[in-house]
Amino acid sequence: MNQDAVGFSPKGQVFDFGWSVPEDQVVYDEAGVKALLEDLSQNLLVVDNNGRIGLTSAEPIRQPGAGPKVIAMTPALPVQSLGNPEFGKTYGTDYPYYAGAMANGIASVEMVTALGKAGFLGSFGAGGLIPSAVEEAILAIQKNLPNGPYLFNFIHSPHEPAVEQAVAELYIKYGVKAVEAAAFMALTPSIVQYRIAGLNRDAQGNIVIGNRIIAKVSRKEVASRFMEPAPERVLKKLISGGVITEDQADMARQVPMADDITVEADSGGHTDNRALVTILPSILSLRDEIQAKRNYPVAVRVGAGGGMGSPQAVLAAFVMGAEYIVTGSVNQACVESGASDHVKGLLAKADMADTVMAPSADMFELGVKVQVLKRGSLFAVRAAKLHDIYSRCESIESIPPDEREKLENQIFKKNLDEIWADTIDFFSQRDPGLVAKAEADPKKKMALIFRWYLGLSSRWANKGEPGREMDYQIWCGSCIGAFNAWVKGTGMEAPENRQAAHVARHLMNGAAYLHRVDQLKLQGVLISPQLAAYKPD
Repeated sequence: MNQDAVGFSPKGQVFDFGWSVPEDQVVYDEAGVKALLEDLSQNLLVVDNNGRIGLTSAEPIRQPGAGPKVIAMTPALPVQSLGNPEFGKTYGTDYPYYAGAMANGIASVEMVTALGKAGFLGSFGAGGLIPSAVEEAILAIQKNLPNGPYLFNFIHSPHEPAVEQAVAELYIKYGVKAVEAAAFMALTPSIVQYRIAGLNRDAQGNIVIGNRIIAKVSRKEVASRFMEPAPERVLKKLISGGVITEDQADMARQVPMADDITVEADSGGHTDNRALVTILPSILSLRDEIQAKRNYPVAVRVGAGGGMGSPQAVLAAFVMGAEYIVTGSVNQACVESGASDHVKGLLAKADMADTVMAPSADMFELGVKVQVLKRGSLFAVRAAKLHDIYSRCESIESIPPDEREKLENQIFKKNLDEIWADTIDFFSQRDPGLVAKAEADPKKKMALIFRWYLGLSSRWANKGEPGREMDYQIWCGSCIGAFNAWVKGTGMEAPENRQAAHVARHLMNGAAYLHRVDQLKLQGVLISPQLAAYKPD
């Protein structure tokens, strides 16, 4: 490496372009080279000026010997060129990127609005909210973003089907044209009804899809269900119930259930802790197989989420074939997030090893787990204790007295009979049928009582409930540590300086920047370590 910012490897392949450039338009110093590399709208040329290597955006002269000769090049690389441009056209966004939903309104109205106004797509965190709260969010976001872009989370609720159905009907009623389906293990009537409600035919008889679905999956069998048309058994059920017509069912048999599949690798909240490098290629191959069989007019797109905490991770996803990327945990520490300031502070200090798996609230009985932050909270330990007791005991009454006393004093901080009264009030608003089932089934009753703690712990975290800090349930993936390491020493190190759109823009710009650096490296260009890295302002 010479004293200038760029050099050329003696082992590099020198290409004879037959071009040269004006000598006075070449830069050699680090500041000048960095400015050119960061201008993603410019075509760049690497030139050799008698052994001195420089960079320029000048138009080449097709005359050998007229000036420094061109030895490498990298084209303009706007961030919109990463991934599949059809993603942005479909959802009305400028970028192959969206901020995924974080339940209980952590992905808030404010976050979705701020992202939308900046040209980015955001998904409102409807999971865990009662239908009336979801309705309020719909009205607010549609008022703030009358022309979009926005998404709403549509979470599968196996133990609260009435809530799932009510949310589906709200999305249909208010014309929510795109949802992010999450936690589905099988396709339910509610998600199929939403999809079908937006199907129509144009003047030529072609099927027009009005209600878009982005399905978040981490298993091939679930991805397959969303890549295929709606299952016949569900269509028959909806027809017999008078919910859809035969013509609607016929249209549903010709289109996939989802327009896009987000391959979710290791992430916060519900996760299978999958490695993106193994699951993304397998889902892409599955998509190609199904497309060859079905021959849809528009193939299902495949994107990547989970682990997107640095430009390197974003670029890696695109290089592996992702057509868009999705962020999550990095947005929770942003100013627009619905999390409390205490939680944002913890997240901004987290390292990659500061996460752990813990029992989930919505699928507690099934043993499903979520990834949470362990730094500054005992939630994971206490939630695991509850599931252990649930597994060993058949009812609240069968819990050994000494264990019950510890539960009431250390975790619930209330008598369990009082907790049951609170539980009745809570589920009476969400799904009254669950209360009746629990009254008849002691094991179910115990599960609902334990879910009181699991459910409220995330709300305490969002509200910043005083005295409950050690019980905060903070959904988080290990990528928050990578993000914190990336922004260390920059303005975004402090959570009060993190805006969701700013984070999105720098992740995407960084990925494009690193991509063009890599292109130059492959041509033998040597770039100083300072320039080879991308840091936000």
